[in-house]
Amino acid sequence: MSEFVPTLYMVCGIVAAGKSTLCQELASRRQTILVSEDHWNSTLFPGEINTIDDYRRCSKRVRQAIGPHVTELLKAGLSVVLDFPANTVPNRNWMKGIFESAAAASELHFLDVPVEICKARLRLRNSQGEHPYQTSDADFEKIVSYFVAPELDEGFNIVRHRD
Repeated sequence: MSEFVPTLYMVCGIVAAGKSTLCQELASRRQTILVSEDHWNSTLFPGEINTIDDYRRCSKRVRQAIGPHVTELLKAGLSVVLDFPANTVPNRNWMKGIFESAAAASELHFLDVPVEICKARLRLRNSQGEHPYQTSDADFEKIVSYFVAPELDEGFNIVRHRD
């Protein structure tokens, strides 16, 4: 049996690519816990996140609080699935700082899913009403415009998933 290595699992993909679903799967691994941005944002800021600017403001506060905690979990020997979108270079740099500070292994899972599939999934998700946030078509387009696919030269161990 191989030795367990604490790992930070990160996810990247446009809205409704399946990031949270993959995070649930990754979190089922031994000695692995899930930290979900949607959970923390919806719990700490109920009714306060109605625009992309609201999301940025609240997410920044959650990241400031969660980052050091995740570092300590990794140092304590647990793996962490960080269900925060690694969709921009600054977000990925924040995550990279976490696993580097903890001297932990890392995997960046890139869900490379076509926009049309994600739009259909988003509409279904919105109609079911189970997700803490509803995303309009206009917000989808704006959010997708910020997306930057990860590049090898960023220094991540990228695991690509195609749909």
